[in-house]
Formats: sequence, structure tokens, C-alpha cells
Amino acid sequence: MPIRPMPSGATTVACSHVAPEHTARRSVGRPLRPGAFGAAALGLLALAAPTARATWTVTNLHPAGPSHSMAFGNGPGQQVGWAFTGGTWQASLWSNTAGSWVNMHPAGSDGSSAWDAFGGQQVGRSSFGGFYHASLWSGSAASFVDLHPAGMTESEARGTDGVHQIGWVIGSGGARATVWTGSAASAVDLDPVGSIGSEGFSVHGGQQVGVAHVGGNYRASLWTGTAASWVDLNPAGSSQSTAYSVHSARQVGYAMFAGAEHAALWNNTAASWLDLHPAGAATSIAFGVRAGKQVGYASFGGLERASAWSGSAASWEDLHAALPAGFLTSRATDIWSDGVSYYVAGFGYNATAGQNQALLWTQPVPEPGTLILLGACGAWLLRRHR
Repeated sequence: MPIRPMPSGATTVACSHVAPEHTARRSVGRPLRPGAFGAAALGLLALAAPTARATWTVTNLHPAGPSHSMAFGNGPGQQVGWAFTGGTWQASLWSNTAGSWVNMHPAGSDGSSAWDAFGGQQVGRSSFGGFYHASLWSGSAASFVDLHPAGMTESEARGTDGVHQIGWVIGSGGARATVWTGSAASAVDLDPVGSIGSEGFSVHGGQQVGVAHVGGNYRASLWTGTAASWVDLNPAGSSQSTAYSVHSARQVGYAMFAGAEHAALWNNTAASWLDLHPAGAATSIAFGVRAGKQVGYASFGGLERASAWSGSAASWEDLHAALPAGFLTSRATDIWSDGVSYYVAGFGYNATAGQNQALLWTQPVPEPGTLILLGACGAWLLRRHR
């Protein structure tokens, strides 16, 4: 149960129907004529470009049987989310293919979902008697661990780094961002002084991110293990913001300006905020960050399109374009990289099939030499045309 009506990208509802600069050195010996190097540079760019911006490929993770599925989290070789089967949403685990689907729905639950996976752990929520309990799994329904602290009304786990789990608990005073280390008794309250509610979404490298309601609005938030460590990431001029993911001291989420969400990237402070909002988009939100990339969605003409960035608005990539015909809308929800490829989890609404389907996008990581080559040739061409 969120502490507020969240923006369109913050909830886990279905898509619209279901819900290094390089300076070129002068060559030794006889110089090339002016046009020759330009032709060579263009040729090298043509050869290098496919590797530097390789095509995204898509794997449909939708399993046989369920009527809908969505993937929300992505870790080493695993994706998690939910599938609608047996009349309810059930926590789900994949290993890069539809056929690998594992139903993690715990016995006695009337609904469950998984939000994140890392280090052999999966986290989410399971409903018992209509109340959500923060949940921890290690690959199967039988491995379920109830993280719900005694005395609380509801709880939910949203992120894991393989050791810690982050989310929130709800008691008589509303939602409070919480971090666990594998058991209900390990819960640590992150709710900052002055807050009237907070939620945690992601944990990595000793940092936790989420949102706190402080000073009359919702503020993207950063912690380092205690309530007293709270850092307000809300950028100047923003009416509200939320941070959804953290990795290697980079945080992503959104900041709202003039009533529209703008995908946001931070580096530990409000002043570090970068606007990732692509030109022409109505709204945008980033949900995942890793290895120099950010993923989420941007909305154009009322339709959401799964999106990726590399640290700037101008770097925006349309992941939706890689989907087969028939997909009307899509979201990218998380990213992981093994240094060889990027793996992006998400989902899309397949209008042909009439269902939401869990998806996995993959793309090779550019080799460092390719990036240097592109930088060298690109810089030379820019100077030639000034």
C-alpha cells in the first residue's frame, strides 16, 4: 500500500489495457589529403557504429498457461515479476526464457508478486487474508520467508542486493521505509525525522533509495543504513520526486516539473540531478540503473515506450522499437549487465494477444576500443565542420 497516489510510472499497473573526448594526432610521414581522412573516418564510424549501438533483441518471457505476465526485477541470470494464473497474480521467476518460468507463489497466499532479484534472492510481497507481507525467496515457493514484522499491518519488500532487503512497513503511523537482513526481526526503520511517510525501493553498495513525504511534498530520498543518514534528493524547482533504483552511487527515478514526470539521474545529491527527459515526450520515468545505462519509459502521444539512456536526455533509446508488431505499449523496469551484454527486464501490452507479456531486452556491451574509435572519429569530424 503506497503512502500516496503514485505517478503513472510508479505503480505496478499494467500498460494501458490491463490494467571520452579524444584528440586526433597528426600522422607521421606524408600527410593525407584533407578529404582522405574524412572518408577514412566515416568508414571507421560505419564499421564501429553497429558495435557501439548494437540492436536490441527481445525475448518474450510470457509462460504457457497464465493470461498475463510482467517482469519487474532483473539480476544475474534471473528476472522476477508476476503472472496471472489461478485467478490471481502469482510471484514469478525466470532464467532468460519463457520455458524457465518458476511459480514462487507461497502456500496460503491469496496473491503475490516479486519485485527484485540478486545474489540468489528474490523479494516482493505476498497477501495473507488481504494484507501484504514483505516476502523473501531463494528460487522456489517452498523457500518463502515472511519478513513481516510483528505488530505491523502490512509490509512490502521492493529491492535486494543479495544480503539486504529494502521496502516499507505500515503500522498505525503510516508507511515507513525499512531495511531487513533476511528476517522479520532484523527490520531497521529508515523513516527520517519530520516525515509523515516513506518507502524504500532499492539497495546497493551500502545505499538505499526511495521517497519520503517531508515539508509538504514527496522527495526522492537516499539513506546509508539509518534514518539519521537521510539525504533529500529533490531537485530545485521540482514539486515532487522519487528515486527507484541505486547502483554504484548513481540513483534514478523521476522529478516532476509543471505537472509532468521527468526521468532523473542523481549522484548522491540534489544538486547533481540530471534531466533525462527526451525531446517530445509527455512524461518519462527511470526505474533501473547499472553499468552506465538507465532504463524506464517515455510517453509519446499517450502511449508508453520502453526506454534506455546513457546519462543524458540526448542518449535516449527507444526499446519499444525492437518489439514485434502488435505491441502497443511497453515499460523497461530494471537492468543488469555481466560486462558482455546488457539485460533489461520489462513488459509490454500485446494488443494482438490481448495480454501483458513479460519481456527481456538484450544488447552487447560495446568494447572500450570501439568507443575510443568513435570518440576520435567523431571529434575530428566535428572540428572539420566548424
